[in-house]
Amino acid sequence: MITDVVMAAGEEHDPLMPVLSEIILGLIVFGILLFAIWKFVVPRFEQAYADRTAAIEGGLAAAETKQAEADAKLAALEQQLGDARHEAARIREEAREQGAAIIAEMREQAQTDAARIVEHAHAQIEAERQQAVTSLRAEVGSLATGLASRIVGESLEDEARQSRVVERFLADLEQGVN
Repeated sequence: MITDVVMAAGEEHDPLMPVLSEIILGLIVFGILLFAIWKFVVPRFEQAYADRTAAIEGGLAAAETKQAEADAKLAALEQQLGDARHEAARIREEAREQGAAIIAEMREQAQTDAARIVEHAHAQIEAERQQAVTSLRAEVGSLATGLASRIVGESLEDEARQSRVVERFLADLEQGVN
């Protein structure tokens, strides 16, 4: 429109040179646009940038806090695991000691039982030996008396005489063995 007015005035316009009024009008519009961007758009960008920076820093701080909590929990769990391992080792050692004590007690009891059984067997053998000796004395006595009666030719039915003969015969036998 302005170019139409200038052309209407009869001036000729150089196509390489812009018209001064267009330059001024372009600068005014550019200034208004620059002012509007600076006044309304840039603060919003700055606010968005500040919000985003705060969110990132807050996220980093929260991540560091969570990492510290996780490290603390990990250390606590490792401590508990170590304590549990020590407790398990202590329990195993106690069980091993109790097992050794039980084995020693059972051995002692078995030895006591074995000694008792051996002693009982010795007592039984001694009783059987005494019984055999008594039986043999009676039998040897009656055989000796019968044999002596035949040899001597007189009766040894008298109890006292028979006892003396048997005792003398057994004493002679024992001296002969030794």
